[in-house]
Amino acid sequence: MAQQSNDVYAALALSRFGLGADRNGTAPIASNPRGALMEEITERFVPVPVGPQLQSTADLLVSLFAFQEQRKEAREQAAAAMQQDKPMQGPQRPQQPPVQASGAMAAQPSNPAMAAPTGKPVEKQEKPAMAAMPYLPQQVLLAEVDARFNGTIRQPLIGFGERLAMFWANHFAVAVSKSEEVHIVAGAFEREAIRPHVFGRFADMLLAVETHPAMLGYLDNQQSIGPNSRANANKKRGLNENLARETLELHTLGVNGGYTQTDVTTLAKIITGWTVARAEGKLGEPGTFVFNAGAHEPGDQTLLGLTYADNGVGQGREALRDLARHPATAQHIATKLVRHFVTDTPPPALVQTVAATFSKTDGDLSAVYRALIGSEEAWDPTLSKVRSPLEFMIALLRASGETPKPNVVLGALTAMGQPFWAPAGPNGFADTVDAWASSESLSMRMDVANMIANAVPPQIDPRRFVSDSLGPLLSNETLQAVSRAETRNQGLAIAYLSPEFQRR
Repeated sequence: MAQQSNDVYAALALSRFGLGADRNGTAPIASNPRGALMEEITERFVPVPVGPQLQSTADLLVSLFAFQEQRKEAREQAAAAMQQDKPMQGPQRPQQPPVQASGAMAAQPSNPAMAAPTGKPVEKQEKPAMAAMPYLPQQVLLAEVDARFNGTIRQPLIGFGERLAMFWANHFAVAVSKSEEVHIVAGAFEREAIRPHVFGRFADMLLAVETHPAMLGYLDNQQSIGPNSRANANKKRGLNENLARETLELHTLGVNGGYTQTDVTTLAKIITGWTVARAEGKLGEPGTFVFNAGAHEPGDQTLLGLTYADNGVGQGREALRDLARHPATAQHIATKLVRHFVTDTPPPALVQTVAATFSKTDGDLSAVYRALIGSEEAWDPTLSKVRSPLEFMIALLRASGETPKPNVVLGALTAMGQPFWAPAGPNGFADTVDAWASSESLSMRMDVANMIANAVPPQIDPRRFVSDSLGPLLSNETLQAVSRAETRNQGLAIAYLSPEFQRR
């Protein structure tokens, strides 16, 4: 493959491996774009989301437990008030069930003393009442979104580390729609289990993920009880294989990784007792990962031909370490990385190079990334990948400099088909062109592009913008279309919706 100019490499570094050009375009890395990308690996640069509501998982779960208790008390007070309002004699008034909103933004009960005036005489307002109270999990989610879309995505010159954080968060997907607990700690999961290990060893990330309360809750491992454990003395409970199955199928070996249903059941037994301490703190500090020996399946277990002694929580940790270094895991991870960054049909030779590096270095991810971006195949100037809605939104915000409120970002991502941290299943969002290149998807992107274009300051020239941000990737057709736009806003929207901006 022919060598490209630095201008082409700069544009590809930003669009294919990074977050997209900011208002400075490709100029800041034009002198040595591949070196600049390598430097982000050497420096292990992963921005840290910050904000007063971005607390640890344990602190967030303790706050949630308190919030749930307060809500329960408020509901009980409201129910008692309704009983007191019933007439003592005469015909009974028909009681209508309370209408409750559903979803993350549902109104929640509050302190009765904070209830809004109803227009009734003052003496009639002394009864406890249900009133709106900020829904804590959504408040925290909005803060996490703000810390990223108005924080971490703005910091890097290229943003390879941030892209990798997004890649791994989708590889180890959880969904905020699962429960209030996952809703409130999905951001902490990404901050604690993903970001610190992006440039480290895969085994360390895997262990951090599978023991995190978000993953344990999302895949129901707290419900998994060893069939022969002390906790199952009455034989009425049993294994939940969700976490074990997805660990093998999605997180490590891959669907064709050579495991059997027996291996799924065995791994489920190995990780029984892996749970989260509840509010009462019987098993440990509330909101933290704990090992419940009473729920653990006793005995040695054989997984993929290897036998693991029953040494409590260590049995599962040893099994995960071996899964992390399995040849099928190297192949699975290499294929996903090449598909994500290069092309929907990963070149076998490049996959083998990346997989061999994974195995040779015992899962050193920095070495794996170097092998990927050190290949000429990764720098093919053909823009074969389509930006996902998440990548498109980030590229828009970096290019425009706009800082929308987090609820606007969430709404835009949902409209485009990729609700933030809310995939339909544990396999995460699709990573191929056909998933995001539909006419319906493009229609939604038009609305978002127009919204951003209408907010950009009037001094921005669409022709200058499209030339600076796309560099040599810009086609004459796109430049002409932008130049012929009837208004400045229309010119910007055309630039945002151009094939060169949509693809990477």
